[in-house]
Amino acid sequence: MHAMKCAKITLSIFAVCLLLTSCNGYDKLLKSNDYEAKYAAAMRYYNENSYSKAIQLFENLTLHYRGKENAEEIAWYYAQALYKEKDYYTAGYQFKRFARQFPYSERVEEAAFLSAYCKYIDSPTYSLDQSLTREAIEEFETFSERWPRSTHMPEVNHYIDEMREKLMKKDYENAYGYYYIEEYHAAYESLKNFINLYPEAPMREDAMFYQLRSGYLYALGSREEKQRERLQQVLADFERYSSSLKKDKYISEAQNIYTKTRAALARMDEQGK
Repeated sequence: MHAMKCAKITLSIFAVCLLLTSCNGYDKLLKSNDYEAKYAAAMRYYNENSYSKAIQLFENLTLHYRGKENAEEIAWYYAQALYKEKDYYTAGYQFKRFARQFPYSERVEEAAFLSAYCKYIDSPTYSLDQSLTREAIEEFETFSERWPRSTHMPEVNHYIDEMREKLMKKDYENAYGYYYIEEYHAAYESLKNFINLYPEAPMREDAMFYQLRSGYLYALGSREEKQRERLQQVLADFERYSSSLKKDKYISEAQNIYTKTRAALARMDEQGK
């Protein structure tokens, strides 16, 4: 039985060599129903670094071998070929699919890592939409929980820190953007959330000042019956943040806001408002 199987494989490899060296051999192989020949050719192309050709054959083989003996090998090398071809979006999907389909495989840890890593590679610069970055962080965190002693953990922690910094920059840019377009209430709330979410952010002091100034400008533009309450909030924010404001440009401006706010409240008291 074993001898027959070996002979069959040898014939398939021989057939592959004939097909691939003939004119249009690759196209004929794609259309062929000889799946063993296709599998042998796919692995040959993969080992020769001809990943685009291997990918087409692996795609063709996936449905035929579903639930069969070679299914795991095909799924793994299909994902690897996509990864080495730098199609990270599709590779990440296939690695994630592999981890779901073969949860007891010895390759499942590596597949889970590469699934997250592909999202990390495709994660765009901080000024763009960060949905993929958040997905990558979530996958890496799940990986960390399942394989806390993995040899990949130093990399995983580094990638998570790097992407969190990217999210921090994006969140600050969004919050400051409201201030820039003079949406002062939205700016005030967004900057307050940023300060609470990122207590160690390098731009924390900037966020505190622009929150203070947004609150002041929002109070000035409020309806008369709301002004006192909002101006008092400006004073409370100044007291909360004044000891933290160390940049020269912010100290004088923040104190100026404080002085003007107190003067405005004093006028309201005189007018009995």
